[in-house]
Amino acid sequence: MISSIISGTGSYIPSIEKKNTDFLDAEFLNEDGTAFSNSNEEIIEKFKLITGIASRRYAEGKYNTSDLAAFASEKAIKKAGIDKEELDYIIVAHNYGDVKSGSTYGDLLPSLASRVKNKLEIKNPNCVGYDLLFGCPGWIEGVIQANAFIKAGIANKCLVIGAETLSRVVDEFDRDSMIFSDGAGACIIEAKENVKSGILQHATQTFAEDEAFYLFNGDSYNSSKKDTNKYIKMHGRKVYEFALTNVPKAMQSALDKSDVSIDEVKKVFIHQANEKMDEAIIKRFFRLYKKQVPEHVMPMSIHELGNSSVATVPTLLDLVINGELENHELNKNDVIILASVGAGMNINAIVYRY
Repeated sequence: MISSIISGTGSYIPSIEKKNTDFLDAEFLNEDGTAFSNSNEEIIEKFKLITGIASRRYAEGKYNTSDLAAFASEKAIKKAGIDKEELDYIIVAHNYGDVKSGSTYGDLLPSLASRVKNKLEIKNPNCVGYDLLFGCPGWIEGVIQANAFIKAGIANKCLVIGAETLSRVVDEFDRDSMIFSDGAGACIIEAKENVKSGILQHATQTFAEDEAFYLFNGDSYNSSKKDTNKYIKMHGRKVYEFALTNVPKAMQSALDKSDVSIDEVKKVFIHQANEKMDEAIIKRFFRLYKKQVPEHVMPMSIHELGNSSVATVPTLLDLVINGELENHELNKNDVIILASVGAGMNINAIVYRY
């Protein structure tokens, strides 16, 4: 019996810290370009109350998304203790490619996976690299795909990366720009025989009838800004309501298929999008089983690291495994859930025994 286990994790947290107070002099505008009646102090205070974000990390200008991805990958490979030349797949989840500092243009030729393979100096041509565009749930979807390769017998070791530099595609006149950040997380998914740990089940869905453009690329809210750049935009309220309705159901679907009791779930690693939203999702999930939310079941990194899209879940997992988050640890046989929601609109969840 073959299981897909996470044999090593790694993350890269950029060195530049941008605090909420750094936005006090920002010129925030409404979607129609008009100014807010509230002061920036009031806007930032309410923002922190809802999102939980006090600061976020931005990448140094000399580094691109593929650089961050490579840094995290090197740590994951070392932690797993594997020969990088034995990797069968490199799967890189992102949304914007390599975006040069000072531009919103995403360079996707060649793919980020090829760039990462080059940076890691992997020579084996049978190590196949490809990119995955799946919104914020991209890294989790990459893990699901790696598991499929292993279960099908066509891979033994896969490197799955989530990396992004969202700070370079935000509109400085949009208060939502305070949400987004940069970072990278990676893991090695490895085939193991006759073990009880590993990926137990998963669930994935795409809602695109009415929901496809809840997140999109749009113009700056400052109409006098003469450029052709497009910036990340979202219909925040619609995303919030969509997530609260659908993410708990996806988590329930994955857990029910795994035949694992809700009482066995020790941690839920959920995409770090918005503290209040994540808390509401977890509460609704446990309510589906008529249970109260256990204490310390939901690790959070959004307060200091912001929302780095595909990087939030693997970074959070790496921090907990390394004992870097207070009141959070993983022990052998602990059951955890990985879950995310994002552009598309896509949702997914994995049930995993550590």
